[in-house]
Amino acid sequence: MKVTQFILDNRMRLGMVEGDLLWPLRFPGSMVDFIVAESKTGKTSEAPLSLRHVRFAPVVSNPTKIIALGLNYLDHAKESKGTVPKVPLIFAKFPNSLIGHNESIVWHREITKKVDFEAELAVVMGKKASRCAEKDALDYVFGYCCANDVSARDLQFGDGQWVRGKSLDTFCPLGPWIVTKDEVADPHSLAIKTTVNGTTMQDSSTAMMIFKIPQVIHFLARHLTLMPGDIILTGTPHGVGAFREPSIYLKDGDEVVVEIEKVGRLVNTCKVL
Repeated sequence: MKVTQFILDNRMRLGMVEGDLLWPLRFPGSMVDFIVAESKTGKTSEAPLSLRHVRFAPVVSNPTKIIALGLNYLDHAKESKGTVPKVPLIFAKFPNSLIGHNESIVWHREITKKVDFEAELAVVMGKKASRCAEKDALDYVFGYCCANDVSARDLQFGDGQWVRGKSLDTFCPLGPWIVTKDEVADPHSLAIKTTVNGTTMQDSSTAMMIFKIPQVIHFLARHLTLMPGDIILTGTPHGVGAFREPSIYLKDGDEVVVEIEKVGRLVNTCKVL
């Protein structure tokens, strides 16, 4: 199943995606409510919408946590000349950073001039998880979606405090939909790529993850309680702009596409104020 949030008549709605159509769902709450309810609700009697005309919202708009992993792809750790972490390196992004498919990544030029892209497989939690065993960790997952861990590198590297450079408004595109875990047999064997204005920048596989998803969930749940709808960004592969020679950063009007096999294609444009 592919399920998403969208805006219709200035109201957030849930919908199920089938092919090129979105069917509104008979459910009154948010995606988190839907996940908690383990709803099996069907389509409404409303006519389906063409995906071309859908105004997408972030697939989860009110998570209690957005947790991201740094240096979790071996190829990215090597390109950054960073030390391969012995335990998951985690940081937070805040909900104000969330936007949906086809929305704009926006920043002010006086705040940052070095905005980078990071394609990531996002895990959406389906159940409350506290001190769960690694072998059971995937049982707590609802599904997966595409994410872009947009990063202001001058802020991130300027003072070493990653959260500020990672959590500017609009710096966490998420979508276009969640693919439930039953449709992704192995989340560690998916092609993952980023293109900017049609040029491939990142092209790798989730097989390059250093810490696999069950390890990450087990590690996190030992220290804090994961809740339904919480988002885990599982790291990015090589090819980010900051570590290219010369560095390549996003600019006004750029189109950034994150594409993950069996999961989806997340498109956003850039706007500099």
